[in-house]
Amino acid sequence: MPVAIDTKTPAIAGLPDLWTETFGEPRICVAVLDGWVDQSHPSLAEANLTQLEPLVPAISPQGAAAQHGTQVTSIILGQHHSSLKGIAPQCRGLVIPIFTDGKNEAIAPCSQLDLARAILLAANHGAHVINISGGQLTPSGEADPLLANAVRHCTEQNILIVAAAGNDGCNCLHIPGALPSVLAVGAMNGAGMPLDFSNWGEPYRTQGILALGENIPGAILGGGITTNSGTSYATAVVSGIAALLLSLQVKRGQALNPHAVRDAILQSAIACDDEPAPDCRRLLAGRLNVKGAMSIIGQSGEPMNENLELATIQSAPREAANPPPTQPQIPAVQAATYSPSAFEVAPQSVQSLPASSQLPDQTNPGAIMPAACSCGGGNGTPAQLVYALGQLGYDFGTEARRDSVQQHMEEGANPHDPQQLLAYLDENPWDAAAIIWTLSLDATPIYAIQPQGAYADRAYERLIQFLSEQLTEGVERISVPGVIVGQVMLMSGQVVPVILPALRCMYSWTTGALIEAVCGSPPAESVSEQDREAYGGRSRSVVNFLERVYYELRNLGIMPQERAINYSATNALNVERIFESALRDEMDLDAIEVERSPLCRPDSECWDVKLTFFNPRRVFEQARKVYRFTVDVSDVCPVSVGRVRSWFVR
Repeated sequence: MPVAIDTKTPAIAGLPDLWTETFGEPRICVAVLDGWVDQSHPSLAEANLTQLEPLVPAISPQGAAAQHGTQVTSIILGQHHSSLKGIAPQCRGLVIPIFTDGKNEAIAPCSQLDLARAILLAANHGAHVINISGGQLTPSGEADPLLANAVRHCTEQNILIVAAAGNDGCNCLHIPGALPSVLAVGAMNGAGMPLDFSNWGEPYRTQGILALGENIPGAILGGGITTNSGTSYATAVVSGIAALLLSLQVKRGQALNPHAVRDAILQSAIACDDEPAPDCRRLLAGRLNVKGAMSIIGQSGEPMNENLELATIQSAPREAANPPPTQPQIPAVQAATYSPSAFEVAPQSVQSLPASSQLPDQTNPGAIMPAACSCGGGNGTPAQLVYALGQLGYDFGTEARRDSVQQHMEEGANPHDPQQLLAYLDENPWDAAAIIWTLSLDATPIYAIQPQGAYADRAYERLIQFLSEQLTEGVERISVPGVIVGQVMLMSGQVVPVILPALRCMYSWTTGALIEAVCGSPPAESVSEQDREAYGGRSRSVVNFLERVYYELRNLGIMPQERAINYSATNALNVERIFESALRDEMDLDAIEVERSPLCRPDSECWDVKLTFFNPRRVFEQARKVYRFTVDVSDVCPVSVGRVRSWFVR
């Protein structure tokens, strides 16, 4: 049991100087993705803190995960009238629990998929800084594509992610700390020397900072203060400093720029040349220099511009898109705690959420309810819209449910065989509701689909049809629009959000069918070779576009720009017009972008999908051509607005 002590705040050089300028600004939002947080602690009771319902089950207000989350949050947001002084007490906090209690009082990891959801949720709630005091040890430094896309979204939205470098004491990397644009944090002692357990690695030399991570005071569950060491707590220190530097931008009338804060922290770092160390690699880019970062922020600020936000999804030009290999296991992200003894993370274990095919009550606290561009949650806010693409599958939730279905099938039947299950559902269509229908990307379930209401039986008929088409007609993708209304546990123990689908815009298709819709029927053998080649060129361009949406830009369909790009892959009308025109000019697809539309109808949310083409045979002679069309994503079913527009650019 931790022992209460009198320590009030970490001795961070330069912090008193920053406090003379600001204790934080309520408009600055720091999201803490960690364990459950004890908001009754004296240091947090009056903090401007919103805790969202967890995205993973078995979140407990007691135990190692809650202790970790409470301490990390108190380091950033602890109030100064208490016995513990947080770094940015007047900023707003958003807590999204992602860690659970594991075995032997350890902290169980969360999946990279759940971390990606949490990052997008934080972005949707207006976070400027996202603190992730954890990570997954990785030999490659590469993340699951969905997590990489979530991080990329934050980069494009000018949101700073601060993540732990890890406590393995090796030349090794952690995800997400090793991802480009993330500010990785290692731990040092009061003398500026890296702690033995703090990781280092080549990417950290340009995007990592060392901060105080030894004996950091933080809140104890139920009251009191303790101290701990680890990159988790050094990460919280840097997130707090970043929030204060953003607050300083506000005070000075500058434009809010989290990326400029990141640059200032890295550029001002005290490197090995300034203060030598036995192994310069372990200093990362250098030691945290609060005064130096303040000076850079003071010199480089731009005037405030309320309209500076412009989110963009982009894809770099490339020759072809290849599907990634199947990932049967979801990578796990663990809390970056440290103790002198060997620290083992228990396998992911989900226990508390009942697995049922019944749709969770929409008033259940488990429902994810986003607020608009602020850290405040709230009742009455719109449900989270989704327009997701993927492959249809199914699950039974529990062995009991699976065995029950199996006993009603013919003797010896296998309910895991889709053909046999479809034969059973053909005779017993009402039992479609006993199954948890899933939407997957590369064999990883990302959503459950559970119809409800007067026309639920029609939706189940559509799902049965889609599954049959996947088996017999080669259907590759389906679109599932709807709203998130809760979560459900699968037999594997994975918990996924539940989509209440909108039947009118659920589609299934093959690439061949979309090609025919865009390019027309394949030419007959009697047609000239030139015409057949032209048709083949049009077909390859459409395949290139679809595969880049499916694989390069694949996403969870939550953010409005994600819904816009996913809708564009199902809207053959606009694609047909664009490719017909581009191919007449012998142009190939170069880049796909999504930008907020400057023009939109009242009470709508419009995004422009931009497709840029180039002539590969006249790269230096002919300008690129941009085609743009607008998608309104304010409704559960997106819709195209206006006509396709085009122009040439250099």
